[in-house]
Order: sequence, then C-alpha cells, then structure tokens
Amino acid sequence: MEIKNQIEKAKQGDQVAFTFLLNHYWNEVYGFMLKRTENETNAEDITIETFSKAFDKIASYNSEFQFNTWLIAIAKNVHIDILRKKKASLFVEITDEEDQQAYNIADTTPSAEDKLITEQNLSLLLQFIKELKPHYQEVIQLRYFQEMTYQEIATKINEPLSNVKVKLLRAKKLLAEIIQKKK
Repeated sequence: MEIKNQIEKAKQGDQVAFTFLLNHYWNEVYGFMLKRTENETNAEDITIETFSKAFDKIASYNSEFQFNTWLIAIAKNVHIDILRKKKASLFVEITDEEDQQAYNIADTTPSAEDKLITEQNLSLLLQFIKELKPHYQEVIQLRYFQEMTYQEIATKINEPLSNVKVKLLRAKKLLAEIIQKKK
C-alpha cells in the first residue's frame, strides 16, 4: 500500500516520493541490467536513464501493473535503444571517394577559431550552471569537471549514493531546461 501511496505522491511531483521509489527499486533495476550488460558502468547508466524516463512519464503509469515490472520494461527499452545506436554507428557505408577524402585530411588539431568557440561555449555553459541551485551546481562540478565517480561524490558531500544519482539527474534536466529557454 505504501508503494501505491508513494507513486501517487510522485505523480503529483513530490520529490521525497521520487527518492523513495528510486531507493526502493534501484537495486532491482540495476541488478537486472547488470545481468544483461555484464558491465557495471553500462548497467548504472541504463538504470539512471530508466528512472529518468520513468519519472518523466510517471503520469502514464497504469496501476493495474506492478511498478517494478513497468520499470524493468523501460530498462529493457533503454538498453535496446543503446544497442541499436551502437549497431547503427558501427555500420556506416562510405564510398571510395569519401574514404580518399578522409585519408587526405592533413591536420585535425583545432584551429585558433575552434579553440575560441570551445572556450565561449564552455563560458556560456558555466553561466547556465550558475543559474542552478548551489547543491545542483556542486554535483555537476564534481561529476563533470572534477570527473569524480558517483561513490566519490557521495562520500565528499556525505549523502547516500542514491541521493547523488537523483541530484545529478535533476541537475541535468534543469540545466537542459535553462539551455532550451536561452536558445
């Protein structure tokens, strides 16, 4: 009964309910994906994306079915999508002319203009990050600029691993929304 209650709260946007559901089902979804992928990093990434998609679409969840079954179905679809993308990127048809063009490329190092554009983009990204709440800024900084693992971040900020994952998930979503608004 508590699960159904938490699901209903999550449908209303209750962050505590989202965290409860993530904590409650994380190991089941992660364990399932670990068996399928046989890779901890891939299983973790797929699990995070699964919860992200599930929380985005929680309003469409049909309570006639078990919540964990719904999450597993989403995880399977995320995994299939990733496999399709990998397969598609492996088989790219190139003509002999394109092959020769690629062979003739003299220098791939970034030009001064490329470096300037990259610096400007990074500067703009940092401005967008500063619009996030401080606790979101911190996890983004630790994960993407200091390249810490989820566990290292959890230790550093003295929070459970699942909270770090949820914070990063939310931070990325909020950052994407900020970027979309500014375009």
